[in-house]
Amino acid sequence: GHPKAINTMWRTLPLAAILLIGADAMRVGPLAQPSSRVSSPRVAVAMSTPGGGLQFDEEKAMAGDPNAKNYRKLSDALKEADVERRKEEEEAQALLRAEEEKRNRRKKKIEAMNAIPDNAPAGKVSDFMYRDGVTQVLDELDNDMIGLVPVKQRVRDIASLLVIDKMRRKLGLDTSIPSLHMCFTGAPGTGKTTVAMRMGQILQRMGYCRHGGVVVATRDDLVGQYVGHTAPKTKEMIKKAFGGILLIDEAYYLYNAANDKDYGQESIEILLNVMENQKDDLIVTLAGYKDRMDKFFSYIPGMSSRIGNHIDFPNYEPDELVDIAKVMARDLEYTFADDALPVLKEYITKRMDLPFFSNARTVRNAIDRARMRQANRLFLEKLDPSSDGEVSPEELQQLVGADMPTAAELVARGDSAIVE
Repeated sequence: GHPKAINTMWRTLPLAAILLIGADAMRVGPLAQPSSRVSSPRVAVAMSTPGGGLQFDEEKAMAGDPNAKNYRKLSDALKEADVERRKEEEEAQALLRAEEEKRNRRKKKIEAMNAIPDNAPAGKVSDFMYRDGVTQVLDELDNDMIGLVPVKQRVRDIASLLVIDKMRRKLGLDTSIPSLHMCFTGAPGTGKTTVAMRMGQILQRMGYCRHGGVVVATRDDLVGQYVGHTAPKTKEMIKKAFGGILLIDEAYYLYNAANDKDYGQESIEILLNVMENQKDDLIVTLAGYKDRMDKFFSYIPGMSSRIGNHIDFPNYEPDELVDIAKVMARDLEYTFADDALPVLKEYITKRMDLPFFSNARTVRNAIDRARMRQANRLFLEKLDPSSDGEVSPEELQQLVGADMPTAAELVARGDSAIVE
């Protein structure tokens, strides 16, 4: 064609079309091998239009090209690079802001310390205990829970540390949050869940957790049954417990030493990470039999080292279990007749020698059976023709010896019988 017309064509042709035409020119050179599969894909690069001139039609230009998906607009590549650059700048700015905030906090702390007179009082321990409600929780622990002297002492030790730390913070002294993760070992019914709830109340009132609630979980709540199922389940339970306590009952079932592909290991790894990096947001408490928990810790040493409070719950003595029965009856507004408690103590002493004994839970079951027997006794007595049918408030509240389960009943069932 005419040289002038050719120059005009190249000036009006888009850059992308020129690049593609150049690529085709190289492809059809003397060294290129012809291909029967691709039939001149660049024929439609420049097409005449009714208005004259040349236009680049990308769809037609790419038609039939096996590498069509590999081409990318220059503008798209530049846009992605710009997004990545902005992300890096934002991350750098966030780090600078965090450092600045850290310096400001330290500066304010130094200023506050310098402003405190040397003879400034830190306050009275009793004021902190009463004002934050810690004394009330500890009193409730003493009144509602029988025995467990070493457990109560450990709870008081933790509460004392939290109170003193709060007084130190008032004066601007350095404090660090202690490891509040706990391990409760002992037989069923020894009060592990109840103590966990009391600890949650203390920690919440002292400002160490937001709500102090206790979320109880087992292996079934944390471990999935197929690949990709465990992580979401574990994270969901952690999310529910955030701001409080996650109590994992019979935690040793999370690890199966006989199966290397058991999904429980994944749940343990997530828990370890949370216990280390988010201990300000969640307190993890493990519970179970002592011998099994010791074996569990031998397989997962990183778990034991992250727990700062190992508390053992001893079994109750018969007299303590009778006192627990009195507390349960009091809460339900029942009383015991004089002949009821000796029968109950004899039953408990015998029941302790049989399988599946569960301390306070067994006592609770005994009280429930006594209530049912009392109801049946009153029902039959008041329906008797010789009775006027009136039931007094004292009769509705009192449990008598005839209402209590007996040791003789246990003997009649045999030692191998399943009992409540």
